[in-house]
Amino acid sequence: MKKIIITVFLFCASTVLLAEERLPGIHVFKSPTCGCCAKWVKHLEDSGFSVNVKNVDNVSDYKREAHLPYSLGSCHTAFVDGYAIEGHVPASDIKRLLTEKPDIRGLAVPGMPAGSPGMEYGSRKDAYQTISYTIEGEVAVFASH
Repeated sequence: MKKIIITVFLFCASTVLLAEERLPGIHVFKSPTCGCCAKWVKHLEDSGFSVNVKNVDNVSDYKREAHLPYSLGSCHTAFVDGYAIEGHVPASDIKRLLTEKPDIRGLAVPGMPAGSPGMEYGSRKDAYQTISYTIEGEVAVFASH
């Protein structure tokens, strides 16, 4: 019985590791002086993503490329597997996006809510939403945190 339990555990652990290895790379465009962006990148790496960071002088260029509605803006813009990711979107939401593959342009966490990934300062944790959006500007709640 012990061998069966150990075998099942090892199989499950290896399946999780293989799934993590198959995550596509994320390309992040951020200001070179933004500390919260660096913390968000670390959150992604800790969640199994390979992250390519490019420090840029004007993040607005990438927000236009992402077709980001102005009201959804934050401090950094990223791209993964054809989707745009704006702001402090949790890695779990990005993984769900990549699994479900909805017909949207991307996800955004507008502003910089306290307690979101990369914005963990002190004990404050604001409720916030991850918003999905289309190129046409349609928005919907993707997740609530």
